Amino acid sequence: MATLNNLKRLQALIWVLIYGGLLTLVLGLSMDRTDDLTGWPMMVGGGGLALLGVLLIYVRSRLKVDGKT
Repeated sequence: MATLNNLKRLQALIWVLIYGGLLTLVLGLSMDRTDDLTGWPMMVGGGGLALLGVLLIYVRSRLKVDGKT
């Protein structure tokens, strides 16, 4: 069970992780052409953040608001 405010914060965090992760992934792809040492960690980190956001969508779908069934 979670409060409505906690669910709103979680939803905001989810979208920040997804969009921030995808942006970092794309920046890593563009940097990979010039600097392999910087590009790969950015791609892996960005993909990981986006994946974490997607996993949190599943977690959010399983949570219920207090007082509701």
